[in-house]
Amino acid sequence: MEIKKIRNVALILAFGLLAPMLDTTMTNIAINDIGRDLHTTLSNVQWIITAYVLATSIAVPFSGWLTQRFNGKYVFLAAQIFFGLSSVGAALSHDINALILYRIVQGFAAGLIIPLVTTMLVNIAPREHLQKLMMVVMLPIMVGPIFGPIIGALVVEYGNWQWIFWINVPIMIIAAGLNFWKVPDIPALNKSARIDAFGIALLGLGSAAVIYGLSRAGDLASFNNADTRLYVTAGLLAFVVYWIWGRYKKDQAVLPLALFKSPVYSATTINLVLAGMVTNGPMLILPLYFQQGRSMSVLETGLWLLPQGIGMLLIRPILLKLLDRVGVRYVVWFALSLALIGTIPFGWINASTNMGIVSAVLFVRGLGVGGVIMPLMTTILLGMEKELIPQANIGARIFQNVGGAFGSALVATVVAAYVSTHRVLGANIVAYQHAFWWSMAITVVMFIPAIFLPKQVEPKG
Repeated sequence: MEIKKIRNVALILAFGLLAPMLDTTMTNIAINDIGRDLHTTLSNVQWIITAYVLATSIAVPFSGWLTQRFNGKYVFLAAQIFFGLSSVGAALSHDINALILYRIVQGFAAGLIIPLVTTMLVNIAPREHLQKLMMVVMLPIMVGPIFGPIIGALVVEYGNWQWIFWINVPIMIIAAGLNFWKVPDIPALNKSARIDAFGIALLGLGSAAVIYGLSRAGDLASFNNADTRLYVTAGLLAFVVYWIWGRYKKDQAVLPLALFKSPVYSATTINLVLAGMVTNGPMLILPLYFQQGRSMSVLETGLWLLPQGIGMLLIRPILLKLLDRVGVRYVVWFALSLALIGTIPFGWINASTNMGIVSAVLFVRGLGVGGVIMPLMTTILLGMEKELIPQANIGARIFQNVGGAFGSALVATVVAAYVSTHRVLGANIVAYQHAFWWSMAITVVMFIPAIFLPKQVEPKG
């Protein structure tokens, strides 16, 4: 296939990823309106977020087996259709239980779509062009958390919360049509592959339990609570059992343990855990800084976060040049340095800091955050045999999801704990500063496993 046609396919795959990436952040904005209209409590309505995230984490292990066993194009198409149909159901929901049910289906479909995009790209793209094409398909992942709140705020302010879900429908119809007519067949890598049902259950339920336990830590402002201890312990126990199971199943396991014998894969997955923490934590508290610390509206908050999104977009062409010239390790170090420079000032920024300064710092932070995850994912995809890509992708997504959940729980806990023990004017701002210091520390730690990343990744067939 010509490179121009492959680039067009990459754009179609990226478009198919757009709705799931926008959905979560738009839904966060509409929480209060949904609770009011459905006459339910905030704790109940929060489940539309929690159920979505947990379903996403459970679905990830399935994606690897599905692309081994079936034509990737039609697996992707089915996931898109389910996401679109469940969006219709969510928009038409008249009670919270129905909405949560449709959000579970949405989350499961999104959990299939996200890893499928990169797996499909690897199967059609020449390895020498993969880095550039990865920039294309990962664009929605980078910009979704930035532009989602703005779109969501506009929808809620000038329409109603149902349109948060209706927006998904035309996007998924167009994406599914383009996928059906323009995306080539992605032949099954191993039609005789048997489903590792027990392994999938262990990884799916284990990651869901850990993520839920960590989310409870954020809700309860402490990691030392019964729910967190119970669910995190259960999740870790599931991972231990999977380790035993994986040693028994060997290459037949949904995530072969042999992958972790590679120092590059191990270092990359550790970095993805930390990267999830570095990105998700501040993404959670930055809107709160503007809304609670500076009394801004949701729409104003979204607009003031734009410099970070612009930085994430502008780093893309720079990354491509650097990856070719200096290699993955130094690109990750460079991106981490920018992320650190763009995070340190938030240890001192307060309610009276000039917004021009805040915007400039956010722009630099966007440059850094936008440059961390893509090189790590490219390292996994380029440095892995094609037949192992689906399994390697599963591990990468699970680690990134768990890291993101831990990052969110950490900053939420730090902020809530500080505010509860310092009931004075301006306590919120100081709490955010403390949370950003934790984010800085994690960013510094990321430099260590990055030492084991290769200078250059040799593409494997």
